[in-house]
Amino acid sequence: MSDVSQRVVVITGASSGIGRQTALDFARESAALVLAARDEVALGEVAEECRRLGGRAIVVPTDVTREEQVQALSRRAVEEFGRFDVWINNAAVTLFARFEESPPEDFRRVIDTNLFGYVHGARAALAEFRRQGRGVLINVASVVGKVGQPFTSAYVTSKFAIVGFSECLRQELRDTEIDVVTILPASIDTPLFQHGANYTGQAIEPLKPVYEAEVVSREILAAARHPRREVYAGAAGRLAGWMHRLAPGLAEKFVGRQ
Repeated sequence: MSDVSQRVVVITGASSGIGRQTALDFARESAALVLAARDEVALGEVAEECRRLGGRAIVVPTDVTREEQVQALSRRAVEEFGRFDVWINNAAVTLFARFEESPPEDFRRVIDTNLFGYVHGARAALAEFRRQGRGVLINVASVVGKVGQPFTSAYVTSKFAIVGFSECLRQELRDTEIDVVTILPASIDTPLFQHGANYTGQAIEPLKPVYEAEVVSREILAAARHPRREVYAGAAGRLAGWMHRLAPGLAEKFVGRQ
């Protein structure tokens, strides 16, 4: 089904950044949207904007670290629209700190949100996709799921795990009509950097070049139409991935210096 206007799309982390932009882009294609995040007010604003652009949208406040809330999100989508065709795991938080100085509870929060949030989303989505016989699960990881970087060990750990988790799902679902896509964004201009816990004592800036969120949302829409296993978003991320495969030691030194 390449016509996005006929799709029902669930997006977690939809209140800002990549999730918000993805919702707006799907709305322009007249898709039906189920928007999830913790901030109900911000979600409501995104939903209103989606409706103005021609989409249908409902808001389901959800903490993805709570599996029962993610299951409720799935049920609400089916109650409202009868099904969903695309589930986008996107909610994320981050922590900036030298590993030894990162509070254990903050490290765990990153893993709970970024990894277990996706695990909970996958459980909910795949159960419905199995019932329907088809569907597209899109996991928004990061280029740092392929190439590590210093001072973000919790975030990098979660993104490496998402890449591996997605690969496992693809292997298990190889004989079905269910697709699993991993999106690998480079540095993106989102509130993630301002909202992350910061124990470095310095202001945080993303590694350059920094891309707009539309660069990622464009790839997500393309993946919903024509699923592929892994998709880089941003040329610098693709270059970093190639460099790490060809010369991992050199890539580590380069990124560490940056």
